[in-house]
Amino acid sequence: MDIATLIGLVGAFAVIMMAILIGPNPMMFIDVTSILIVIGGSIFVVCMKFSIKQLPNALKVAFKAFSSKTDRSEDLIDQVYELAKAAKKSGILALESFDISNDFLERGIMMLVDGYDPQVIRDILTKERDLTITRHQQGRKIFEALADVSPAMGMIGTLIGLVQMLSNMKDPKSIGPAMAVALLTTLYGAVIANVIAAPIADKLSLRSEEEEKNYNLCIDAIMGISSGLNAKIIKDSLREYLPAHLKRQSEDITKAA
Repeated sequence: MDIATLIGLVGAFAVIMMAILIGPNPMMFIDVTSILIVIGGSIFVVCMKFSIKQLPNALKVAFKAFSSKTDRSEDLIDQVYELAKAAKKSGILALESFDISNDFLERGIMMLVDGYDPQVIRDILTKERDLTITRHQQGRKIFEALADVSPAMGMIGTLIGLVQMLSNMKDPKSIGPAMAVALLTTLYGAVIANVIAAPIADKLSLRSEEEEKNYNLCIDAIMGISSGLNAKIIKDSLREYLPAHLKRQSEDITKAA
């Protein structure tokens, strides 16, 4: 579980709920009409923007915002270093007995063990990387669309409420409910966009960048092993995928060793 995402989501809703509960009547913030306009309207408009097959995939991709399964680049580099040493010492077939934690890296290594041509391996892994990133981008775009649409639906609800209020100015009792619809739809749209949809879209973008970097790291590692490069050379070349501070730290450890 990604603690940052969970803390951010729960904390944001907690602050909003505290502000509501402090007021004299929390139930005034619940309006079925406003909920139907914003939530129902936003969902249907987003459905218009994408195909029916893409929508379930967006929910699967959304779970990545709450998971921390992305392998750390430094851990992958350490594992590749051990694989490269074993391949140099005992041959490529020795890699078959290794327990590789990253599925993408494992597929590439197993193709190497099975005798695939290195260029064929690169083509297969590159295509898999590109297709996976494309799926992630589609899921992210759905949440970005939801972030765009929900405030607009809130504004539509506001206009509906204002029209109802202005058309019944002679009846004072109708002004309050109409104004509630007008204001609550704006509130609901802002919450959905800024507390749920936009943060999830941003986190999915970050996850996608991390995974793409790891895919490229694994491809370069497999190509290095297939070329018979020294394990230290491969490790040094893969350090370029690390952030600056981790890169310096890794270099200092290597020098000390």
